[in-house]
Amino acid sequence: MSGLSRRRFLQLSGATAAMATSLGFSLDSLEASTPQLRIANAKETTSICCFCSGGCGIICHTVNGELVNVEGDPDNPVNRGSNCSKGAATFQTAKNDERVTKVLYRAPGSAEWEEKSWDWAFERIGELTAKARDASIVHRNDDGVIVNRTEAIASLGSSILNNEDLYLVSKLMRGLGVVNIEHQARI
Repeated sequence: MSGLSRRRFLQLSGATAAMATSLGFSLDSLEASTPQLRIANAKETTSICCFCSGGCGIICHTVNGELVNVEGDPDNPVNRGSNCSKGAATFQTAKNDERVTKVLYRAPGSAEWEEKSWDWAFERIGELTAKARDASIVHRNDDGVIVNRTEAIASLGSSILNNEDLYLVSKLMRGLGVVNIEHQARI
């Protein structure tokens, strides 16, 4: 032991701080140059991660209605604030310059993509679905039992949809007679 008591240490510390201040050292400029966090004035909204059916919680930070940050929700009992690699990338689903936001169509045999309207896309999907269903519908099986099914169409559910959306997709597919209904979370 060097013989420095706690009392003597505090006296020397106080004297050093007083001397540093008297020599002109100031922390004011350090405080002024500290960058402000981008979420300092952000509105917090809790949500659920869209990538799987785990139900992990996320906190979305918005400034003037624009998303600026996404992080795990520590109050969520599923993930307790942590995110997997997909969950950590949720910010990229909203803020990404490479994200496709328009309908792109490439005609059969063509090498070029062309932009189409959403109305055109919905009409085209409806026409092709009806054509495939009508061409492949089986009204009765080999035993004569009414089945009204088609195996020419399949449905693969997405984890980005919630339970209510997937319920409606399932009802639509069953109404069309689709029997090949699956979800990506099971694959």
